[in-house]
Amino acid sequence: MSKGIVVVGAGFSGAVIARQLAEAGLCVTVTESRDHVGGNCHTSRDAHSGILLHNHGPHIFHTGDRQVWDYVNRFAVFQPYRHAVRTTVAENVYSLPVNLQTINQFFGTAMRSDEARDFIASQSIDIPNPTNFEEAALASIGPALYEAFFRGYTLKQWGCPPTDIPAAVFRRLPLRFNYDDSYFDHPYIGMPENGYTALIETVLDHPLIHLHLNQHMSKADLASYDHAFWTGPLDGFFEHQFGRLGYRSLRFDEFRERGDWLGCAVMNFGDEAVPYTRITEHKHLAPWERHDASVLYAETAIDCGPNDVPYYPTRRLDQRDLLVRYVEAAEATIKKTFVGRLGTYRYIDMDVTIREAMDTAAAYLSAKSDGTRPPVFSVHPL
Repeated sequence: MSKGIVVVGAGFSGAVIARQLAEAGLCVTVTESRDHVGGNCHTSRDAHSGILLHNHGPHIFHTGDRQVWDYVNRFAVFQPYRHAVRTTVAENVYSLPVNLQTINQFFGTAMRSDEARDFIASQSIDIPNPTNFEEAALASIGPALYEAFFRGYTLKQWGCPPTDIPAAVFRRLPLRFNYDDSYFDHPYIGMPENGYTALIETVLDHPLIHLHLNQHMSKADLASYDHAFWTGPLDGFFEHQFGRLGYRSLRFDEFRERGDWLGCAVMNFGDEAVPYTRITEHKHLAPWERHDASVLYAETAIDCGPNDVPYYPTRRLDQRDLLVRYVEAAEATIKKTFVGRLGTYRYIDMDVTIREAMDTAAAYLSAKSDGTRPPVFSVHPL
């Protein structure tokens, strides 16, 4: 007997798909292996201080997509938020992303915008078609800024030489020739007042959505459903039969202080000798609140083992053949759609995740109406 539609995973991807289908009149089962919704966006209140914690690292909502912004504002009150990041390199503190202040401070100059642009162009190396992170950085900013701000941090974050990382990862990083130190330049930026978990709980609060926490689902478990949306790791769906795709996980070492310890929400550490990549002082992620105490996490990137939480698909150049095998296996399945950062093995932000989930639900409803096959991937991984 058919069990209807199942969505595996109650992060943003799964919650938005379930909500869209429920609002279209379909009954949806949502399963989640953890004891809470929200996935790696999970937030919770610290029992001692009352501080809203980003349990899996800081998540700042930013988007240029007005429909996505309107969508999340249906389910939560968003507070204005401005994200400014600092980095400690060689016992000096600089502003990130690299901007005119960073450039002048680092080189000990007082260049105007056009002078700095010409100067950085003179520092860059002529690499016509960069194929990896290091080449893309050298072609954009030259060796001095690359060595100071990106090489060590990248080695720690990704656990491999920057030459093994796709050039697209560097291209995600902004470079500014003005004094704007806002990390994001999207028109819509904010924080859900009560955290992401509360937001996603509200998305899932619909009479046609049936949520089951602490429930693990395997490929075999999904056979009796009319359709399954899989938001977990792509290789995990196939029980790693071809080998494990590369992911990075994170270790969080908590410590507590009084007052304002860090002076900002996030401090990066670019030196390779410092083991952690950044420290987050969580109360600064909710500046509309006031707390005397402080809870901080030192964040260290680690290789993702079988029992670790996968955070970042590495998409290393030497793993493309393995990814192709899993994509081909997914395309051979029936009644399945793979969606989200893990399901499509892509490094995407929350707003992109929501947009793709909305589009995936619409594509499924259209295919159901037309009697055609729904897409296997929300966005193709290759």
